[in-house]
Amino acid sequence: MKNTISKNNKYIATIEILSPIGVFFVGGTDEGIFFLEFIDEDNRESQGEKFKKIFNKKLVPSSCKHFETLIKQLNEYFDGKRKEFDIPLVIQGTDFQKKTWSALSDIPYGETRSYQEQAVAVGNPKAVRAVANANRNNRINIIIPCHRVIGKDGSMTGYGGGIWRKEFLLKLEKEKRK
Repeated sequence: MKNTISKNNKYIATIEILSPIGVFFVGGTDEGIFFLEFIDEDNRESQGEKFKKIFNKKLVPSSCKHFETLIKQLNEYFDGKRKEFDIPLVIQGTDFQKKTWSALSDIPYGETRSYQEQAVAVGNPKAVRAVANANRNNRINIIIPCHRVIGKDGSMTGYGGGIWRKEFLLKLEKEKRK
């Protein structure tokens, strides 16, 4: 994961990208992608406000140099031709969140881990709830694959984009892994 923090730019360019499982709300600058989250009609306005507050930047419907590459890579992912992404990301969070998100990126395409296994991977087996909370705050869906984390009993739990999307992504990866 490439990791930068934007301090000089006051704006984040935004677009919406249609996917097989809904619309992504995407923000980026020349430094990289800040967020890639599902957006629905009922959360469209609140998502924008959330990101303005998190990043302390104005969101402007516009373009940045990474959007075309992102669209291409997402299409390849949904077609089963891409298993890893290669695009700059702007990752902002606590040290624990960054460590947790990095551990997500270590989960192979088409595989899952439990929250307990992820807590062990970040070096704190008792931090299951903290790991789940960090995953909940992952703002770069699919690229940082929080959908690959499931309950200890194999249940589909905790996905901000909706459990149905998590199930779709896991099924897609399992089928395309072969």
